[in-house]
Amino acid sequence: MDSIRMLKESREGCFRSWANEVSHMSVHELRRKTGDSSEKITINLGVVDLGQIDLLVQEGFYSNRTDLIRTAIRNQLATHAEVVKETVARKAFVLGLQDFSRSDLEALQVAGEVLQIQVLGLARIAEDVSPELARATIESVVVLGALHASAAVKAALADRIH
Repeated sequence: MDSIRMLKESREGCFRSWANEVSHMSVHELRRKTGDSSEKITINLGVVDLGQIDLLVQEGFYSNRTDLIRTAIRNQLATHAEVVKETVARKAFVLGLQDFSRSDLEALQVAGEVLQIQVLGLARIAEDVSPELARATIESVVVLGALHASAAVKAALADRIH
């Protein structure tokens, strides 16, 4: 009976902690800052895992849930860094951020060349790039991370994005 009571109290405590965090958020905190190169992801966790995360936050090991999750992800990436490095080299990926401006693509078009975009990180196609210019100059797109482009350009390249 005591374990059931403790579980109920633990769940209620987790909910109160979560509700307290949510009640202190403003709409501005939920919006991406201009120039922010991070992406929002959603994960599903079991209540026991979430409770353990909240316990570590409460005990001061981490400043918040996000801090723990980012740290865990970075630790895993560090563990597998050599595999990532070898794969990037083997598959000829650009690592990090790669921007494609309208003038870059126009120069390719004049030269009669096309791009095969391969980025591990963030690939950005400028907002002033037309769907026609994108289709004329971009042969394929492989992005492990995020692709930022206008909805029209993404739609024009949909059959080329892998």
